[in-house]
Amino acid sequence: MIDVVFVDTNILIYAHDRDGGHKRDRAARALQKLWSDRSGRVSAQVLQEFYVTVTKKLTSTLAHAAAREVVRTYAPWVHAPTTPETIIRATELSELARLSFWDGLIVASAEQVGAKSILSEDLNTGQVIAGIRIVNPLV
Repeated sequence: MIDVVFVDTNILIYAHDRDGGHKRDRAARALQKLWSDRSGRVSAQVLQEFYVTVTKKLTSTLAHAAAREVVRTYAPWVHAPTTPETIIRATELSELARLSFWDGLIVASAEQVGAKSILSEDLNTGQVIAGIRIVNPLV
């Protein structure tokens, strides 16, 4: 049995950022391993944030059609909907772990799909939140 790994938006963005340098390479390798293992998970939130960031905020933005294709590619990694219960859990986690609401929603979504770890550059690597280990694959 493979451990489920939840991917935060920033890792997905780096994997598709033409100006990402070594971070792009490391993020892409991490995602390729998850494809091989069939262990990767994301949420609709991650896909939404990805689309907006890569089409509007990067120095070398992706074309809308290309960004849509990435969203389509990762859509099978969404294994649970964001429900009112997910949002309530996110508020609890953001209070308990002193996270932003959006980071709390990442953790709540990871918890919802039974993830053992979250790949993230934004959260503190090595930290355990709700039994889920934070791992930064970019270092």
